Amino acid sequence: MPPHRYPDSHVFYRKLTRTFPLITHGEGCWLVDADGKRYLDGSGGAFVANLGHGVAEIGEALARQAGKVAYLNGTAFTSEPVEALADELATLMPPALDKFYFLGSGSEAVEAALKLARQHWVESGRPSKHKVIALFPAYHGNTLLALSASAREHYKTYYREWLVDIHRIPAPYAYRCECGGGARGAACPTCSGELLESAIRELGADNVAAFIAEPVGGSSTGHSVPSPEYFKNVRAICDRHDVLFIADEVLVGAGRTGTWAAIEQYGVVPDIMTFGKGITGGYVPLSCVAATRKVIDPIAKGSGALLHAQTFSHHPVLAAGGLAAVRYIKREKLVDRCRAMGAVFHQKLAALRDLPHVGDVRGRGLLAGIEFVADKASRIPFPRKEKVAERFAEAALAAGLMTWPNMGQADGTNGDLSCLAPPFIITEAELDELVTRVRAAYAQTFA
Repeated sequence: MPPHRYPDSHVFYRKLTRTFPLITHGEGCWLVDADGKRYLDGSGGAFVANLGHGVAEIGEALARQAGKVAYLNGTAFTSEPVEALADELATLMPPALDKFYFLGSGSEAVEAALKLARQHWVESGRPSKHKVIALFPAYHGNTLLALSASAREHYKTYYREWLVDIHRIPAPYAYRCECGGGARGAACPTCSGELLESAIRELGADNVAAFIAEPVGGSSTGHSVPSPEYFKNVRAICDRHDVLFIADEVLVGAGRTGTWAAIEQYGVVPDIMTFGKGITGGYVPLSCVAATRKVIDPIAKGSGALLHAQTFSHHPVLAAGGLAAVRYIKREKLVDRCRAMGAVFHQKLAALRDLPHVGDVRGRGLLAGIEFVADKASRIPFPRKEKVAERFAEAALAAGLMTWPNMGQADGTNGDLSCLAPPFIITEAELDELVTRVRAAYAQTFA
């Protein structure tokens, strides 16, 4: 068998400079390749596989629906799984957020959410409201509007001329904030959310359509957790200035942080919310935009449709997979399990802070980020040319552990993170194994 790499295979791989192990099957939290090597899926792939591998009932639900009807035009028909999935999701959400628009990927959902915010204001008779405020660092996807809202410079390098202008404010990233977080953060304009108000005043409230943020930092800040008051202040500021608040839960939602939606733990409700990744446990690609009637009604009374045509929106087979996954999560009480195992997870990871180049370990639930630094006292990052995050990820893979690398969070260029997001079914023994393999990868990286 030829090696699975470019150009020896006909596959256009996501990376063109490495050989890919061929995975033949998965078992719970484990992946097995063609040589029999086992990998602990410590990042759920790309923060997706929250149910683990091999849940037969989800595959069976997909097959049943495909046997009935494969595809329907969402502008002409609806289907039983789409209606049932929306009903199930409504039981998990705040009452006001009870309308769901189904798509295929997180980027599509963010793109649609931003378009929804803009269309809402146009059809409400306020077309001047078109500007978007987002955080730095931040990541919201790779389609052009979602990439514009992101602050991930190495993804933008080749496409800058195609992107739209987004106003940015610093993210509430305590590890790298001058205030250091904690009690001091309450008076910090960045960590308290006050900078959002300043930005809206600078741009003019009549020009601002929306503010978008992840309720817990995604890979871009290594899962930094804002203060308890941050999003309460954000909600109040958005209300004062008539700005829509979009909570991007593509990575951090679907139970990953210990509640169905990460924003729940702040006691506020956004106007629009996006879900993706773990909403089906990775068994099929599915995302959705949740919105309130307050947001949708002007469109219903005006043009009559969100102008975001996607061929595979409201797909019945994908919805059947989502329905089976959500029901499985509810029946097995996996969000509660994620919360309980999350506490154990962070307790075990805390010991890594003693390692010389681990600057911080943070996160919530079964979501954690490890930030590597050249010097712990000064928090100076490694130079980007050393590619510490990538080297650690490769060392982890060699040690039989799947992780997710990220970089650039310190200043837009430098900074190295390893992100972890194991399946909700992980056992305490497997968490111990995960930490052991992290240590092995660390030793190899910094040998």
